[in-house]
Amino acid sequence: LIQPKETKEGATKTRRRRKKKITDVLAKSEPKPGTPEDLQKLMKDYYSTNRSVIELEELNLPDSCFLKANDLTHSLSSYLKEICPKWVKLRKNHNEKKSVLMLIICSSAVRALELIRSMTAFRGDSKVMKLFAKHIKVQEQVKLLEKRVVHLGVGTPGRIKELIKQGGLNLNPLKFLVFDWNWRDQKLRRMMDIPEIRKEVFELLEMGVLSLCKSESLKLGLF
Repeated sequence: LIQPKETKEGATKTRRRRKKKITDVLAKSEPKPGTPEDLQKLMKDYYSTNRSVIELEELNLPDSCFLKANDLTHSLSSYLKEICPKWVKLRKNHNEKKSVLMLIICSSAVRALELIRSMTAFRGDSKVMKLFAKHIKVQEQVKLLEKRVVHLGVGTPGRIKELIKQGGLNLNPLKFLVFDWNWRDQKLRRMMDIPEIRKEVFELLEMGVLSLCKSESLKLGLF
């Protein structure tokens, strides 16, 4: 028997069905919290095509540089309180300009604003700065960081990278780097599922973050 040819319309419908199913699976599947191993694997996969075996080994981070990951039961404030119980003391002792004690990295300006609003219980009197590109010029942020002491920065990896490049942000006093790892956008993508964000995160890690982790002066958290 000769099978009737699939019409264009039929093929499109099939594709649509398939696409819908993938989203449905994601929507219905039980979310799994991110782990340090997830970050290590993503980094290895990202660099596997253009790095030697020895260079890939150098990307390995010791377990000791990772804080306890969010098990999906936490709000941002409760998670930050758990990983940094001595925040008030740290904050009071921090007086360096052009630096922050904690960076929270997320996928967009809108998400950064959400995170800032949701950390009220943790931040107290901390000075918080928005570190994203939307409506704010990088030179303005550089000037603000030069003028005042900031404890917490929340923003996108692209803008944070740019501030480091322009000498507006010194990473040495940084004690905590937290990724907004588990949150999903309307398309159900986590920040590390977005190729351009993933690229910028890994470029940022190579701008001194990895060496600070290895020297044990900086800890990483996955929220």
